Amino acid sequence: MLRLAVVNGSTRPRRQSGSVVEWVVGAAGRHPAVKSGEVLVEAVDLADFGLPLLDEAVPPLFGAYEHEHTRRWASVVGSFDGFVFVTPEYNHSVPGALKNAVDFLFAEWHHKVAGFVSYGVHAGTRAVEHLRLALVELRVANVRSQVALSAFTDFEIVDPEDPAAPGLCAPGEHQEPTLHEMLDEMIEWGVALQPLRTAAGTMGGDAAGTTGGDAAVSHASGAAGGAASAAG
Repeated sequence: MLRLAVVNGSTRPRRQSGSVVEWVVGAAGRHPAVKSGEVLVEAVDLADFGLPLLDEAVPPLFGAYEHEHTRRWASVVGSFDGFVFVTPEYNHSVPGALKNAVDFLFAEWHHKVAGFVSYGVHAGTRAVEHLRLALVELRVANVRSQVALSAFTDFEIVDPEDPAAPGLCAPGEHQEPTLHEMLDEMIEWGVALQPLRTAAGTMGGDAAGTTGGDAAVSHASGAAGGAASAAG
């Protein structure tokens, strides 16, 4: 079974992302692979983890996580084979909380697959472009298709007298087929990358042979050894 997390990438009070995540999980549940049980889709909310600004003394490359909040986050990320990142756009980029959560870890992201559901005045597309680059550095395969929700056409105003009130996600009819196309690509890549996850010990779920931290230590040791050999 392929395990995909729908990551709520906003932690702002009165955020709109909760409604978007609900729609993604519901629409994904109508995908044939999810209905058949071949793929499990589960929501993961960054706000539930209370991650501070990165506070690990040792770089994530080494997997030597000191704090319980880091180990908890690593355990959750390590348990999945892929991620649908739900993100708004803040000043041409992703929310700081999402980038910070990505930066906390290293090996737990390796050889996994990512898709994107963005939203905003410009449909969040510029945030996704920034996030794609960061994830490539972490060996995450980004799929081409993405869902881009417009604040003008894919949300319903709940309280006209309160401009800051979270809207209700109400995507146009074309958005669910786009989401399913994205999931098709994620499933293809997720299955194709399984041998690499197995070899690296970063398989999602019960199939994991080692923890992400163990894999990171192994990778870091190999990198250090290669550098020493080259220096010699």
